[in-house]
Amino acid sequence: MNLNEIKWNDNYLNEMLLHTSQNLPMIKIEENYVIVKELGSGSYGHVLLALNQTKGNLMALKFMQKNKTDLHMFLVEYCVSLCLSTHPCIIDTFGIAFQTERHYIFAQELAHDNLFSLMKPQIGLPENSVKRCAIQLSSALEYMHKKGLVHRDVKPENILIFDQECHKVKLTDFGLSCRAGTFVESMPENLPYTAPEMCSLGTADKLNVQGSLDTWGFGVLLFCILTGYFPWASAVQTDKNFVQYTKWHKSSKIFQIPNQWKAFSTEALEMLRKLLVPDPGNRCISTEVINYVKSPWKRIQIKTMYKKRLY
Repeated sequence: MNLNEIKWNDNYLNEMLLHTSQNLPMIKIEENYVIVKELGSGSYGHVLLALNQTKGNLMALKFMQKNKTDLHMFLVEYCVSLCLSTHPCIIDTFGIAFQTERHYIFAQELAHDNLFSLMKPQIGLPENSVKRCAIQLSSALEYMHKKGLVHRDVKPENILIFDQECHKVKLTDFGLSCRAGTFVESMPENLPYTAPEMCSLGTADKLNVQGSLDTWGFGVLLFCILTGYFPWASAVQTDKNFVQYTKWHKSSKIFQIPNQWKAFSTEALEMLRKLLVPDPGNRCISTEVINYVKSPWKRIQIKTMYKKRLY
C-alpha cells in the first residue's frame, strides 16, 4: 500500500490500530538497545538516544508512560507518525513499536536538535534560515492537510533540525494530531501559538478542528523565529498585545501598527496578516508563504545602511 496516496479515514485508522495492537511485543530494553542519553522529556514521558544492538544504528526512542497514556492514544500517534513519515519534511518513523512493563515505545530517526534550541532571545534566526524553515514546513503541513489530518501543535519545539542553517528541518510530535472535522475540547492552557478559536472555548464547548489551526500556529512560529519573541502571551481579549493586533489587522488605516510588528518588511507583514487572520475561515493555506520568499522579511535598518556607507 502506498502511504503517499492515502487520505486519512476511520476505516484505514482502525485497520492500522488493529494490526499494530496485535503486533506490539513485550520486550526488555537492555536486551535489545543500549541507551546512550536522554534527548528530551515532557508530561508524556521522554525521548532517549538508543543504539539498536541488532542493526547497530542509532535512533530516537519515544517512551510514553502507561500510567499517563492510554494504549489507543499511543497507537494513534504511532500510526499517524508512520503514515506521514514518507514526506521528506516530516520525521521518519520506523516500523518499530513495542512495550515494556511501564512504557509504550516507538522509534524514529535521530535529529540534531529542535528549532527552539537555535533561537536567540530578542534576535531570532537569520532570515535565510527562517525562509528555509518556512518552505519546508509549509510543504509538510500541506501534505498533512491533503490527507485530512491536522497537527494542532505547531511550535519550534516540534520542529527538528539536522543542521545549524536549517537546510533540513522536519515536523514531529503528532500526539495531538487528529482528523479534520473532529470535535475537541479546550486545552489545559493557552500557549502563544494557540489559535483564538481554541482560546475562546469554554469548559463545555467543543471545536470542529480544521487545518486553519495549523496555519495560525505556523504564522506565530514564523513571527517568533524571525524576532526571538512572541507577538502575545495568548490570543485572548484580555491580552493587550493581541487586542492591538486584532484592531490593526481589521483596519490598518485607523489603528497604528503595534511596536512589536515594526521589525517586518511590507511584504512580510502582508504574509503574516494572511496567516494570522482572527477569523479562521479567512486564513490562507500554509503554502502562501512561497509567494513571499523572494522578498525581504525584515525591515532594513537605516542606521545600519548609513554605517555601511561610511566604511
